[in-house]
Amino acid sequence: MTINRKLSLNHSTDQEREAMESCFSLPLLLSITFFISISFHYLFRKLKTHHNIPSVKNSPRNAPLPPGSTGWPFIGETFQYLSMARKGLPEKFIGDRRDKYSTKVFKTSLLGEPMAILCTAEGNKFVFSNENKLVHSWWPQCVEKIFPHSKKGGTTKEESKKLRQFLPAFLKPDSLRKYVGVMDLLAKKHLSCYWDDREEVKVHCLMRKYTFTLGCKLLLNIDDRELIERLEGPYGKITAGFISLPLNVPGTKFNRAIRASRELHKDIEGMIKKRRIEISDKEVPIGEDILSQMVVENGHVMDEWEMANKILGLLTGAHDTASIALVSTIKFLAELPEIYDGVLREQLEIARSKEAKVLLNWEDITKMRYSWNVANEVLRLRPPSFGTFREAITEFIYSGYKIPKGWKLHWLSHSTLKNPEYFPDLEKFDPSRFEGNGPPPYTFVPFGGGPRMCPGNEYARLVILVFIHNVVTSFRWDKMIPREKIVNDPLPRPTQGFPVRLHCHNP
Repeated sequence: MTINRKLSLNHSTDQEREAMESCFSLPLLLSITFFISISFHYLFRKLKTHHNIPSVKNSPRNAPLPPGSTGWPFIGETFQYLSMARKGLPEKFIGDRRDKYSTKVFKTSLLGEPMAILCTAEGNKFVFSNENKLVHSWWPQCVEKIFPHSKKGGTTKEESKKLRQFLPAFLKPDSLRKYVGVMDLLAKKHLSCYWDDREEVKVHCLMRKYTFTLGCKLLLNIDDRELIERLEGPYGKITAGFISLPLNVPGTKFNRAIRASRELHKDIEGMIKKRRIEISDKEVPIGEDILSQMVVENGHVMDEWEMANKILGLLTGAHDTASIALVSTIKFLAELPEIYDGVLREQLEIARSKEAKVLLNWEDITKMRYSWNVANEVLRLRPPSFGTFREAITEFIYSGYKIPKGWKLHWLSHSTLKNPEYFPDLEKFDPSRFEGNGPPPYTFVPFGGGPRMCPGNEYARLVILVFIHNVVTSFRWDKMIPREKIVNDPLPRPTQGFPVRLHCHNP
C-alpha cells in the first residue's frame, strides 16, 4: 500500500492537584490577579449584573433560581472549572454538582457571569430548539477582543450569523464531495513529507500542520509551503487566549492571542485584495475555494476587513477541531489493536477495490461505516471542544427554575457524552454504540445541534476518514510514552506531543 501511495504522489507531483488545592493561600492572589486584569468598567458592569438579578418575590413567575453556588465574588467558580478542564475532566465539574443538587440544571458563575448549566439530553434539546427565541449566542469578552467585530458595527455573534448564511453552500455534503480527492492527495503528500522513512514522529504537531495545510488549500487555495508555515505560527497563540484573563499587557496569553490575530488578519486581507484583483482582471480562473467564492458572491457586500475576519474564524475552527479529533483517533488506535485491525480491514478492502493511483471519492467515504463508528466513539470519549455559551434574551422557566434575562447558559457536550445514564459502561471503547439507530437523541452532540450546529461537521468527517484511510494502510504505530498526560489549554493537548514509533507495512 505504501508503494501505491508513493506512485500516486509521483503521478500527481501522580494524580494532579485538586481544584481547590492551596485554598488557604490562593484566594488573595486570585482576587488581586482578577482586579489587575479587569478594567474598572468591566468590573462595575459585572457587579451590576450580579446584583440586579430579579428576586423570586418580584418576579412575575414565582419560581426559584436553580440551586448552586456562585463561588467567590466576581471570580465565581471559574478556577475550579478551569482546573477540571485542564485535567481533561470538565464532566467532573458538571457531574459533582448535578449529583449534589439532583436537578437537571444548576447555577454557577464563570468568567464573571452568572451562569446556568443544563446537564441532560433534555437540556440540550431545550437549548438547540430555542435559539433566537429564548436564547442566543454569546461569547466571552476575551473572544470578542481576539476576533474583533466588524468595523461597520455589530458583535461577534452577529458576524458569526452572517458567516453561517454563506457557509452552507460550501460545507454541505454535495459541495464537499468534490474535495475528497484533494484531501486524499494532500494526505498522501503529508505522509510522504513527514512520516515516510522515519522511525518516530510526534503526532500532535503533525496533525496541526496537516489540518492547517488542508484548510489553507480548501479555504484560501494556497499551496506555498513557506507561506503556510508562516501563517501557521500564530495560530496556537490564538486558541490559547480563548479562555484566559482578559489582561492585555505584554507577556500574557491574552495579549499574544490578540497580536497573533491582528498579524493573521493583516496577511489574509492582503490575500483577499490580491485575489479580488486577479479575478477582476481575469488573471486566474475563479477557484472553488471559499475565499474566491466569497470574493465573487459577496465582494459587493463585504470589504476585505470583514472577509478576513470570517476567513480567520473559519481557519481556526477547521484547524483545531479536526486536528484534535485526529490525534485522539490515532491515540486510541495505538491503544486498541483489535479496533485498529477492524479499521485496517475495512480500509484495505476499499483500497483493493481501486486501481493504483486512483484517489478516493465520495463513494469510498460512504463505505467507511466501521471507521466512522470508531471516530464517533473517539469523539464521545474525547470531544474536541467543551461546548459553547448562550445568553437568555428573556426570562424563562426551565425544569421549574427561573433563568433571568441576561444570564448566560453554558452548553457542554461532556454533560451527556460522559453520562452513564446515556452511555452505559462509560469508559469502554465500543464503536457498536453507533450501529443501527445509534445513541438516544440529543445525547451524542460533539458538534452541537439545532441552528447553531457546527457547520463544519461534515468537513471534519471527511478530514478524519481520508487521513485515517491513508495512515492505517501505510503504518502501525506504538505509543512511546504509555501514560502521557492530556491537558486542556484550552483545547486537549498531549503534554509531550504524543510521540509514536512507526512500523511501515510491507509493500
